Amino acid sequence: MSFDVAAEAYDRFMGRFSSPLAETFADWVDLPPDPRVLDVGCGPGALLGALHDRVAPDQLAGVDPSESFLAAARARFPWADLRHGSAEALPFDDDAFDAALAELVVHFMTDASAGLREMVRVTRPKGVVAACVWDFAGRRAPQSTFFAALRDVVADIDDESGRAGARRGDLGRLLHDAGCSHVEESELTVAVDYASFEEWWDPYTLGVAPAGRQLAALDEADRERVRTRCLELLPPAPFTIEATAWAARGTASV
Repeated sequence: MSFDVAAEAYDRFMGRFSSPLAETFADWVDLPPDPRVLDVGCGPGALLGALHDRVAPDQLAGVDPSESFLAAARARFPWADLRHGSAEALPFDDDAFDAALAELVVHFMTDASAGLREMVRVTRPKGVVAACVWDFAGRRAPQSTFFAALRDVVADIDDESGRAGARRGDLGRLLHDAGCSHVEESELTVAVDYASFEEWWDPYTLGVAPAGRQLAALDEADRERVRTRCLELLPPAPFTIEATAWAARGTASV
């Protein structure tokens, strides 16, 4: 799946959460010394930013299907090997990396099993393959309050809870089935402060991701009903939103 939105819009929508999560994820993955690392679904560069402090510039690579996201990432990290492509057909040779990572990407893959098999393919034997996805099923994602409000207004919403990796044990199973051994799972939590309700609400009006697209598809009256319901569900400003992601890592097969 490709995001047909400006990188700036995505950063406003998810960047405040994806950037601190990237730091936590990169620490938890525990990269090997002097690694060559691939960021699968690199987007505008949240995880690349975290890896920049951990990986030599000429050993950092990324791939994404969105040209607008790649343009933003290339502007930020011109030294990295950033390529257009999908997780299901990574444009890299076998055994090319010491680690292949995917932050907030598996649930958007057209075929998550194929995408993770590709991550294993491009990772050297005994290298690290790891991914993380928000706990949508447990309603601990950044968007969970929004989805609760949307659910109160319209039926049959996509709250992303049925997507790959969005529930306990799912990422670990996917890694194991893709050919990883020594699979470990964990929860990673971040917190983001908001000074006002509008600061929280405005990114949802940009049409980004399933949340923004579903809001944009409503008529004006229903959009206002969702906004009012969000006001009721959230605490008075200023407030803090905590979000938790499932994470799994494994060792590429020998």
